[in-house]
Amino acid sequence: MSPHPDPDRAGSSNRGTMSQLLALTAPPTPTPLEPNEQPKALPEGQKTPPALETLDMQALPESPRTQLSCWDPRECVGTPHCPPRCPMFVDKEGARVRVRAFRSFDRSPLIEMYVNFDRAHVAQGIPPATETRIEDWLSHLLEDGYNLIAERAGTVVGHAVYTPTSDPEPELAVFVTPEYHDHGIGSELCKHVIAHAAAAGHDAIVLDVERGNRRATHVYARLGFEVVRTHGFTQEMRLELTEAVAEQTQRPPADRNHDKDDV
Repeated sequence: MSPHPDPDRAGSSNRGTMSQLLALTAPPTPTPLEPNEQPKALPEGQKTPPALETLDMQALPESPRTQLSCWDPRECVGTPHCPPRCPMFVDKEGARVRVRAFRSFDRSPLIEMYVNFDRAHVAQGIPPATETRIEDWLSHLLEDGYNLIAERAGTVVGHAVYTPTSDPEPELAVFVTPEYHDHGIGSELCKHVIAHAAAAGHDAIVLDVERGNRRATHVYARLGFEVVRTHGFTQEMRLELTEAVAEQTQRPPADRNHDKDDV
């Protein structure tokens, strides 16, 4: 399996659920009690539910997605309860995009994204051409890899994966629906893969890119990848997941130089 040749044209950890976001987040709806079940008492001295700043975003239930419209994630300073990289970012059109781990309810919209994928943007035969082959291919990625999706205005517009998770040096693949190419979404997905793979203890990330695609090679090089070998019309690139690489991709948005860091 090979990634799309261009991430932005692709057919100490970040502490991210920041106080600004939490202040805008309504408390979760209580789970209905079962018959004869007694409500649980709050800890002594506590009159309200725990502060939402203790909320673990990775543990949220599988519920419909929401789009925050009045919070700028670039001001995020983070909390200890965030995923390895802040899940929210602002794309090159100023729209808020959320990157998060794949959940079961994402399968249908992700398949739809690939079914409607413009074949002019396919690289090295992926994504596959038919819905059946897409479903089989996606099932393999979900079984063996760590998958992330990007959603914009509640719509899935991107997908990234490193696979297999059992490999010390898994392979990166990233895809963005062509309508949102050149928005920075592909690069952001790549940075999430790097941050998550580093947090999981992997040694490196590898990818294949077409040799003639200089723009893609340049983008990957800015992310830290180096060409390690060539074969046929493709070249293999590798990024060693050093502590410095992990720190750079996992820092909260407020600590980043956005003009420099956001490829």
